[in-house]
Amino acid sequence: MPSLVAVRVKGKLIVEGLVKFDFEITLLTINACDGLHFCAPIGHRQQDGDYRESWQPQAMSDNALAKAQEIAGKVVTALGGYGLFGVELFVCGDDVIFSEVSPRPHDTGMVTLISQDLSEFALHVRAFLGLPIGHIRQFGPSASAVILPRLHSNDVVFENVKQALKPQTQLRLFGKPEIDGTRRLGVALAYEETIDKAIALAKQVSCCVVVKG
Repeated sequence: MPSLVAVRVKGKLIVEGLVKFDFEITLLTINACDGLHFCAPIGHRQQDGDYRESWQPQAMSDNALAKAQEIAGKVVTALGGYGLFGVELFVCGDDVIFSEVSPRPHDTGMVTLISQDLSEFALHVRAFLGLPIGHIRQFGPSASAVILPRLHSNDVVFENVKQALKPQTQLRLFGKPEIDGTRRLGVALAYEETIDKAIALAKQVSCCVVVKG
């Protein structure tokens, strides 16, 4: 039988453990002069420690969404300060567990460049300038897919951009002049009738862009 060791600790203690979950969300939470605001939950897929696609809205139960907003609200309120916070949460059924928080726009939140009337960047600026947020409109199933080439160059060139752009899509090329290995150099954005179709369209656009140097 494994032994248990009692340890007396002064002050606060953080205990980490393995968490089983169905999916992870980013809940963009804005603290502004007109109160707390939440964007629709964002789902994502990771590979090799980096996000490859994100989508909004992520389907989840009403109970889980309410718990996610409650947790995110407590975290952001405790941190204080105006701005947008990327709150990451694990969801398992109706249960929600806090993962981490970024006090700034989040990489998975780049989908909001096409999915909302106010992107995460616009929301962040409005909040820290002391301007009201009001209502955030979400347009429907949308997705982002990163442009993640691998090469070595001090003079990056994007090709096939015109051919890559299709109806219901956008591109954001980051203007990074150098790459040494694998680096995220842009993101493809798309909206469609369903999340699956939006992801597929964003990936199609991303794959069409050729990066050379």
